[in-house]
Amino acid sequence: MTYSNYKKALKQLNAKPVKLKKFLKHNVPKKRSCGVSLKRCGRCGRIRGHISSYGLNLCRQCFREIAVKLGFKKYN
Repeated sequence: MTYSNYKKALKQLNAKPVKLKKFLKHNVPKKRSCGVSLKRCGRCGRIRGHISSYGLNLCRQCFREIAVKLGFKKYN
């Protein structure tokens, strides 16, 4: 199972409240108090490879893209 956004289907179901209620009952992820999927990347929404050091809250891929803008240097 992937962790894609379930809200994509809500656009079509907004016109049908009964079907919307049933969809949300079965497809909304449960609220979590701990674990990997609690922390998401603030930029893209990924749950894996999360960097929370220095209050970044980014995944490793997003961090690589904007690290220079944030002031980090790469040492070889």
